[in-house]
Amino acid sequence: MDQTPVKTDIVLVGGGHAHVEVLRRFGMRPEPGVRLTMISRETLTPYSGMLPGLIAGHYSHAEAHIDLAPLASFANARLYHDEVIGLDLLTRQIECRNRPPVRFDLLSIDTGSAPSRLVSGAEHRIVPVKPVSHFYAHWQKLRERVRTSNKPLSIGVVGAGAGGVELLMAVRHRLLQDVRERDASARTPILPLSFELITSSASILPSHNRRVRARYHAALAQANVRVTTAFEVATVSDTDINAADGRSIELDEVLWVTTAAAPAWPRESGLATDEAGFIRVDSCLQADAFPGVFAAGDIASVDTYPRPKSGVFAVRQGPPLAENLRRASRGQPLKPYHPQRHFLSLISTGDQFAVASRGPFALAGHWVWRWKDFIDRRFMERYADLPQMEADPHQADDDALLDTMRCGGCGSKIGAEILHEALTALAPPGREDVLIGLQQADDAAVVRVPAGHLAVHTVDAFKSFIDDPWMLGRVGAVHGLSDIYAMGATPQTALAIVTLPYGSTERMRDDLVQIMRGALDILNEANTILVGGHTGEGSELALGFAINGHVAEDQLVRKRGVHDGDAIILTQALGSGVLFAAAMRAQAKALWLDEALAAMSTSKAAAANCFAIHDVHAMTDVTGFGLVGHLHEMLDDHAQQGAELSISRLPIYLGAEELVAGDILSSLHSENRRAERFVTAASQIMLSPRYQLAFDPQTAGGLLATVPESQAQSCVASLRNLGYQDSVVIGHVRNGLNGIHLCE
Repeated sequence: MDQTPVKTDIVLVGGGHAHVEVLRRFGMRPEPGVRLTMISRETLTPYSGMLPGLIAGHYSHAEAHIDLAPLASFANARLYHDEVIGLDLLTRQIECRNRPPVRFDLLSIDTGSAPSRLVSGAEHRIVPVKPVSHFYAHWQKLRERVRTSNKPLSIGVVGAGAGGVELLMAVRHRLLQDVRERDASARTPILPLSFELITSSASILPSHNRRVRARYHAALAQANVRVTTAFEVATVSDTDINAADGRSIELDEVLWVTTAAAPAWPRESGLATDEAGFIRVDSCLQADAFPGVFAAGDIASVDTYPRPKSGVFAVRQGPPLAENLRRASRGQPLKPYHPQRHFLSLISTGDQFAVASRGPFALAGHWVWRWKDFIDRRFMERYADLPQMEADPHQADDDALLDTMRCGGCGSKIGAEILHEALTALAPPGREDVLIGLQQADDAAVVRVPAGHLAVHTVDAFKSFIDDPWMLGRVGAVHGLSDIYAMGATPQTALAIVTLPYGSTERMRDDLVQIMRGALDILNEANTILVGGHTGEGSELALGFAINGHVAEDQLVRKRGVHDGDAIILTQALGSGVLFAAAMRAQAKALWLDEALAAMSTSKAAAANCFAIHDVHAMTDVTGFGLVGHLHEMLDDHAQQGAELSISRLPIYLGAEELVAGDILSSLHSENRRAERFVTAASQIMLSPRYQLAFDPQTAGGLLATVPESQAQSCVASLRNLGYQDSVVIGHVRNGLNGIHLCE
């Protein structure tokens, strides 16, 4: 691992086409002393060239999206799943919707654009094509509506640029195919579907030549698509869209693909923008009057070469953007970029037919679509089949080497000023039973335990398994609190244990704020007060919590205490160890990690309370020892208590079985397999990936509890209603069994 201290923070806002190339190039050739952070609202970047093919059914969702998680891991970049809502150029901080501000030295913005001018009445009727994730979710609902409806349906697309015409023809192709498949066996008439293309321009494809327009007009006519030009939409009602001149078109569905619009925050931040709000940049892609701030793709307006908002330009801006970010981090002169005047555009018609447009030329045919398909697939392969990293051609300079010679002992503590600034920014609350806490500078916290209650203490810590310190703080707090909840107790106070990587005062403070903000979100929700802790320097980010709570003696829940016949309930899926082992190798999909992190950052408080209501006999949380290890701890060998588990009922995270089948396991897996001596299973079960996942170490895993069989179904139903959707009875306690028996 590169131990060079971070000297330059490059933050990439948005996962657009140019930024994915920046990640790829920095992954191939890392820049010493540079730390990359990407902040993206989506962790899957849709490739605009394949979106019509995705809608038409020619590509799967995975084929048409670039997965940012393995790409960021390959680039050794931090991936923050969040939305940017503001920018402070004076303090060089990015404001996010869910986390504290993120500081930058160099900033690049590639957020794409949104359809412009959503008109009156649009909120509930118009479906913008961007963001693509929202549109795709609506598209699935529209398909289901068509498959189950017996009524005629009229569908309109507003906007007749390349994106609009392609979308309409793709939608038409897929919906008619769905109806034919639905009605093939019933032999009923095909549901009447009508399609409308509406544009405020005088013609379709206004930025293309007349030959291209003529060829696409012919394709639209052959598809029986009605084209309405010079129609400026003014209002939208429940049944139709209305033009300013009084014309109206009745439509059941309105898909909006008009000219691009910019978000408000770049202009509000003080960046120079054009009349439409897009960031003005020079030929080096650097923002006017703001050195160190760059923009590319649709969000950028290049002063020296205005071009249409098209994915092809974003793709081609990737290499020069990466080069200029690298040059800027070194203090070197930037390199201008001048694109060609004419560009190739391949516009599909839904049915694997396409029209090629370049300057004054036009071609069309099925062979053009195959050409387009080849180009698009080759582009996507660059981000799926990641190359091996080159050896670092640069050596850390003398100052950097000196910076790594850090003290040990108390000399490795984080400075008092950093702690003070971070805690002041976070302003953690207090509570009456905390007599001495963060608000009073003292050597230890002093806490009053309620009369008649027992004090409950636990501590746990681990090095970071993700590159997002805010999310690490959330997961770490959930993980620490789980032990308290597993004993039926109420958490009261927390002490944090944080190790920060070597860096400047500002960077260490910012990382500490991010971690503790995430943790405080969870702790505050649990009414658990942060009363202190310990911080230190180290080579890797690490986090832990000592949590203190209390419980009435008659409400204490022990790990042991199972009864014969008890139902064994697990509240959360297994496989986080495998998933994050794969993430370290850039082999975990963002969808898999997002699902796991959502569960891992969910409090277990409501689940513990639910178990208490349903007469819980024993409870623990599934963490480092895995399901088998923790379940065995619940059983009393001397009392000949055993358990019978159904391996097919184990809830498993998406992707975990696939990764195990590919021989990816956590580094602790082999140690956990020592508990195999307590397990009995048939040979075919032992060959299953699910068997391996029964030993997978979990971080912030679910609660594992036993309740009377008579309470089991009610308990599971209640857990699911509370949001623990993976909750399930995985087996039963059986006295007289030796150990754990795994069956189908």
